[in-house]
Amino acid sequence: MRSSKLLSLCLTCLLLFVYSPLALAQTQTTAHAPAPALPPAETKAAERITAARLSERLYYVASDEMDGRDTPSPGLDATAKFIAGNLKRWGIKPGGDDGTYFQRIPLRRTKVDQAQTHAEFGDHALKVGTDFLPANQSGAGEGALVYAGDGWYVPAKNINPYQHVDVRDRVIIANMGRPANITRADLRGKPGVDWADPATYGQAHGARAVILIPAARDLNDWWNRRLSALERGSFMVESPSDTPAGTQAERPIPTIYASVALLNTLFAGETLSGSDVLTAAQEGHTNAPFALAPNKVLRLAVNVTTERQFTQNVVGMLEGRDKTLKQEYVALGAHYDHIGDATKGGQCGTVNGDNICNGADDDGSGTVSILTIAEAFAKGPRPARSILFVWHCGEEKGLWGSQYFTEHPTIPLKQVVAQLNIDMIGRSRKEGDTNPLNRELSGPDEIYVIGSKMMSTQLGDLSERVNHAFLNIAFNYKYDDPHDPNRFFFRSDHFNYAHKGIPIIFYFDGVHEDYHRPTDSPDKIDYNKMQNVARTVFLTAEELANAPTRPVVDKQLPAELTAER
Repeated sequence: MRSSKLLSLCLTCLLLFVYSPLALAQTQTTAHAPAPALPPAETKAAERITAARLSERLYYVASDEMDGRDTPSPGLDATAKFIAGNLKRWGIKPGGDDGTYFQRIPLRRTKVDQAQTHAEFGDHALKVGTDFLPANQSGAGEGALVYAGDGWYVPAKNINPYQHVDVRDRVIIANMGRPANITRADLRGKPGVDWADPATYGQAHGARAVILIPAARDLNDWWNRRLSALERGSFMVESPSDTPAGTQAERPIPTIYASVALLNTLFAGETLSGSDVLTAAQEGHTNAPFALAPNKVLRLAVNVTTERQFTQNVVGMLEGRDKTLKQEYVALGAHYDHIGDATKGGQCGTVNGDNICNGADDDGSGTVSILTIAEAFAKGPRPARSILFVWHCGEEKGLWGSQYFTEHPTIPLKQVVAQLNIDMIGRSRKEGDTNPLNRELSGPDEIYVIGSKMMSTQLGDLSERVNHAFLNIAFNYKYDDPHDPNRFFFRSDHFNYAHKGIPIIFYFDGVHEDYHRPTDSPDKIDYNKMQNVARTVFLTAEELANAPTRPVVDKQLPAELTAER
């Protein structure tokens, strides 16, 4: 699951949360009358999904050899080939480009050319990687220094740190990151006019460069990860408006991140020391802006190169048996990427010497569940409708794979009757677990269900009917709320399908202590729970595929869920 900037706040809230009868009551599901039995052939097919198969596949997908499955990476490519090889073996047709299982996605890679990047402070040459780390944007500038505190400008909230300082022809020094008193809702209107971060404000008002003060508590770990990312370069999905590979479009003014040593040098003899401004950034508060001594001048030149690379979604299709209904699809999806290796530019942080985030639960559990569901469909009775299987890449980067697939579908999207998304279904909160970080983790016989009735009452009813007729897992609807402060609806691949008018169901076990850490490993998975949830998803898809009519979309997404991520 994609991380959120709100996560740290949410985890802090968990630490302060006190168990209460009200909180416990919110997790209960409603009792239902016995549901009609499901066809024996369907339940027999579901039983092909076993804990043993799931475990064997997950130990491969979430092994160190996959190196955290970053997008793009050799480990991700190896996982894609593993998925495709199994699909071919089971007779599931390719659904990607040119008769393959792969939908290629063009990426634009930008990388700092360190040999052509220079900085000087006075007569002192600064070293890339030691004194500063440049952001991935070309540019050059020279100027005296201005400290701007947080550096964010939001006139609607009377936030203007530049009221008494002039940034024209200057270099702005500001805290890294968005301050807590500025929300996503504040970032509306025209950048540079209605709101601005330090670089945007500086570009609009004639500044020459920006120096950012790292806000990370563990500065050494942050610096090392950022240095690895500098070596790797940064990637974005290429769009038609991008400049051709090898050229550089007009970019914001150059930006660098300062080391502790550089901060101490810059602020020597000033009213605030380098330690003062670093502490302010780390603790999330600001100081009054001021101009540093006029004889302090920074010269900076950053050169960035651009090239084209590719990654891929993995797509398979099982053709339905009905002459008419096989033109429609039930879509099943998961993201097969994770956050990589801390030493190779991944988002992963090192914990006790372990630098690989294996992503067993997130979302290895979904990856191998969809794979094993595909096997059950291939070896069982063929449903009336066709089944579309999509393993999305780049979810952790910002839902890249699902956005690309829904904008460049390999089948007509209007023929997709529903999309079922699995993202983290392998962990359970154990009895007696008092770790606040596991407070919202679902139990062994429980799973969070999000979105099942947001667009289609019929889809939600079918989902519950199947569950009550089979394993009767406790469906927890706590996060099935447009006002959910965690914004889970926005944070996984179903989001892009829902925004195309396709009704969705999202299955999720909840955030836990190992979320986005190297400790999210296969040995911590509850394989019996994973088996039961995967079987339930399989039968839900089976019933959708055999229903005489597609689920009616009788509701629009709530307005709170139609905004951009």
